[in-house]
Amino acid sequence: MAKRYGGKFSPQDEPSSDEPHQRGQFEGAKVEPAGARANVLFVPAIPLVFLSLNDGAIGMTIGLVAAGLLTAAAFLLREGLRAEAAYKTRRAARRPAFPRKIFSSVLTGLGAALASYRNEFLDAEAASQVSLLAPILFGAVATVLHSVSFGLDPMKNKGMEGVDTFQQDRVARVVESAESHLSEMTDAIKRSGDRRIEARVERFQDTARDLFRTVEEDPRDLAGARKYLTVYLQGARDATVKFADVFARTRDKQALDDYSALLDDLEQNFAARTRKMLLDDRSDLTVEIDVLRERLQREGVRLD
Repeated sequence: MAKRYGGKFSPQDEPSSDEPHQRGQFEGAKVEPAGARANVLFVPAIPLVFLSLNDGAIGMTIGLVAAGLLTAAAFLLREGLRAEAAYKTRRAARRPAFPRKIFSSVLTGLGAALASYRNEFLDAEAASQVSLLAPILFGAVATVLHSVSFGLDPMKNKGMEGVDTFQQDRVARVVESAESHLSEMTDAIKRSGDRRIEARVERFQDTARDLFRTVEEDPRDLAGARKYLTVYLQGARDATVKFADVFARTRDKQALDDYSALLDDLEQNFAARTRKMLLDDRSDLTVEIDVLRERLQREGVRLD
């Protein structure tokens, strides 16, 4: 008798609710916020440097300073775009302490003004007078166009109402240390020369960062997650360093299997901790709702 084919990868097969969610290869992938549109702003400083080399001491100095300002503006813009992208991806975030994009616009305007002043200075040497109108106009227009093109930095906190800032600072320090452990893992695993295990480490890091974001959104979870963010991640980093050194020399398949199994265990434990914290948050919400409903009923408010 004919029998319908089914299995784990069959479209008709219903996934078991007990099976943990498996991350896709590109789940959590992000587009680099500082793309070509921002990186192209490094270009104007290059010809300005070469054009200023034969303009005498004053002309060369003005040109080099203008090129330095334009380069610094491009660096600030790139970091500002990355900070803004991180701000947008988080549900609770503080505004940047240093408004990089605003200062980038100002430095771009100053660089354009100095570059224009250099031309005015060279053209007016015979007449012994330099007009400041053109540099001011060029600098103002460059500042405005830069701000319109890339926008301003986030100017207010997001989702921080009712959040204890002291606890938030504690969480920020712990998460920063945890991120350094993940960065060291990335640097170490590259020595293994195996792209598949590198991708496996990246998948574990995505799961770990889910835990980071959960703790950041509710700092009360820090006590329960501290050992995951410190002890477990430090152990994972040390194991990664030792594995990379051994595997790079011996290409031992058993070492690869053991390390992969370790990553599986770590990922499952981190994901389970994240789910537990989310369930605890939902339980707290249920308690708050029940308490509010009881108070309303005692005060004679009918709830249908």
